[in-house]
Amino acid sequence: QVQLVESGGGLVQAGGSLRLSCAASGRTFSVYAMGWFRQAPGEEREFVAAISWSGGMTYYADSVKGRFTISRDNALNLVYLQMNSLKPEDTAVYYCAASRLGGVPKNYIDYAYWGQGTQVTVSS
Repeated sequence: QVQLVESGGGLVQAGGSLRLSCAASGRTFSVYAMGWFRQAPGEEREFVAAISWSGGMTYYADSVKGRFTISRDNALNLVYLQMNSLKPEDTAVYYCAASRLGGVPKNYIDYAYWGQGTQVTVSS
């Protein structure tokens, strides 16, 4: 089992940057694919990015491709989401999630473990 805690959210102006972190507990962190999702008020949870257990594969939603970067440090049980060129439409609660599936899962139902989320607000 994995417990996940996100941090790094906040308020930023459009065009700015934030780096989200997700700290995972458990000695088996490195076997999980990790993903970031987001949910804006009144909207469904949306896939943002995923990274394979080794870090060798990544996948991004079209809406963030070229602006966001997902990475992980298996020695420290951390996964990151570097967000650049932020837009007001990126405003949402961002969730970190862990999946036992291989590759880079993109559907929220493929993720068994979730953090509590961190709020990101981008002002125009």
